[in-house]
Order: sequence, then structure tokens, then C-alpha cells
Amino acid sequence: MAGTAAAVLVAAGAITYAAAGDGSNDAVPDAGSADAGFARDMAVHHQQAVEMAYVVRDRTDDEDVRRLAYDIAQTQANQRGMLLGWLDLWELPKVSADAPMTWMGMGDMPSAGEGSLMPGMATDAEMKRLGTLNGKQAEVFFLQLMTAHHKGGIHMAEGCLDKCAVGVEKRLARTMVNGQQAEIDLMADMLRERGAKPRP
Repeated sequence: MAGTAAAVLVAAGAITYAAAGDGSNDAVPDAGSADAGFARDMAVHHQQAVEMAYVVRDRTDDEDVRRLAYDIAQTQANQRGMLLGWLDLWELPKVSADAPMTWMGMGDMPSAGEGSLMPGMATDAEMKRLGTLNGKQAEVFFLQLMTAHHKGGIHMAEGCLDKCAVGVEKRLARTMVNGQQAEIDLMADMLRERGAKPRP
């Protein structure tokens, strides 16, 4: 079922690209372009956010956190499908021999730890820890991890706004910036309610 859902999302991405043209004659980007790099990297970045959101939904009964996690999972899974759909439409590979973030000139950036491939991504150890916590501890750690994740995602989306050439992809990047900033603000309030704050 999960595989079928993923296929539907990828197909939806291709349809969205074909149907959302703005009248411009955007050229198909090449494999080394910012457009392709952003689509590949953000698909990976989004996948971790989806996984994180589903983990916390099983670790707490708090309806506000569960609702936020569900919204993040659905939004980012849909956007991921669009990104992968565009790569299919452009007939470009979904993986690259280049290091993550090469399209932003950051391919040599140091990693925060195993599993943290791009800005804001949690490490494997952090993901494992999230899966061991319950209740308020899980809520706080999730909100802290997701705040950092969103900040990294905004950084990448702003890079696309600066470097990408395909209009519909730039519009999606703008949606990401606005949507994730609104969620960062919401998560700051949720952390305060729990006597915590975002990690530095």
C-alpha cells in the first residue's frame, strides 16, 4: 500500500508540473542544474521529516502535536512526490554521484553526524532517540528536531529561489519557505507551552 501511495504521489508531481505551466517556455534542466539538485536533495530532506512525524504520532497522545505531525507528513509527502515527479518528467536520475548540496556550492560542508546529509537533518542517533521517548519528552524533542529541520529546509528552498530556473519549481520553493516558517513560529509557541525552547 505504501508503495502504491508513493507511486501516486510521484505521478501527481508529473501531472502538476505539466498542468501548472505559467506560459513560460522553461527549458528542461540538466542533471547538474540547481533545479535537479534541489529536487533530489529536498526529496531526501522531506522523507526524513515524514518519518519523524510518523514516529512522534506513535509516541504521544497530545492532539496538537499529533495534528501538526500529520499535517507535516501529508504536506511534505505530497511535495516530495512533486519533486520526484519532475525528475521523472525531465528524465533525470533521482540520485547523483555529487555530494548533497553541491548545487548550492555546499557539497563540502561538514556533516552534523551520521544520517544528517543536509542542513537541519537529524542524525541517526537523534532519530533513534526520538523513537524511545514518550509523552512530553517525545513532544519536546520532536518540536526541537523539526524546528531545526524546517530551518534547514528554508535555507535550501531559498537557495532554489536564487538559483533555480523552472518557474513552477520556484513557486513550490516559495510555498515551502512560507509554510515552514509559519510552522516554526507555531512550534516555538508549542515549545514554550512545554517549558522548552528550540535548540541553538
